[in-house]
Amino acid sequence: MHFAPSPIPASEPPRDCPRCPRLVAFREALRVEYPDWWNAPVNAFGDPQAWLAIVGLAPGKHGANRTGRPFTGDYAGQLLFDTLGTFGLAHGTYAATPEDDLALDGAIIINAVKCLPPQNKPSPEEIRTCRPFLEGQAAVLPNARVFVALGQIAHQSAVKVLGGRLPKAKFGHLAEHRMPGGHVLIDSYHCSRYNTNTGRLTAAMFEAVFARALAVRAELAAK
Repeated sequence: MHFAPSPIPASEPPRDCPRCPRLVAFREALRVEYPDWWNAPVNAFGDPQAWLAIVGLAPGKHGANRTGRPFTGDYAGQLLFDTLGTFGLAHGTYAATPEDDLALDGAIIINAVKCLPPQNKPSPEEIRTCRPFLEGQAAVLPNARVFVALGQIAHQSAVKVLGGRLPKAKFGHLAEHRMPGGHVLIDSYHCSRYNTNTGRLTAAMFEAVFARALAVRAELAAK
């Protein structure tokens, strides 16, 4: 399967990363069941000079775990990339495949968990075990001062990676957290089909997150 190389390769896990036994077993089973799928840790996607880092949860089974690119191949990707395009953070045509010409400008996607977890639910130990990869990627993004966390697990990992304290940084849609190193973290409900179908997240609510991210960028630049 064709897959674009990571924009930050030194911080990526190996294709056969052995760190989480349950995720390894699930990966191996899917490689047998779906041999044409990606079925491996999913690399970051976007602009290595990004000012905005988007922290997702983990690959979706029929999305990134199938295609090999974050948020590609499922509903969440359609909403995310449409929204990024609205704010000039993406160009090209999203066709739900890594072979399309979609590219991100000023934004990059880095997941809290690199491998597909069963039922989309990584265990606390798996989240901790994978955090060094998120930490490494955040550390090598020289211009990323604004972070958007998609969902509570991504929020918790981002707070820890950015040096914050969870009791003082509670998750909430459009909640904003100033981190010790000068980064700003903005929370969003995850752009999953479940959240949009139930009305927990609307397109307007999602757009408000990125509108605020652009405003924060301007505020930081003015200081």
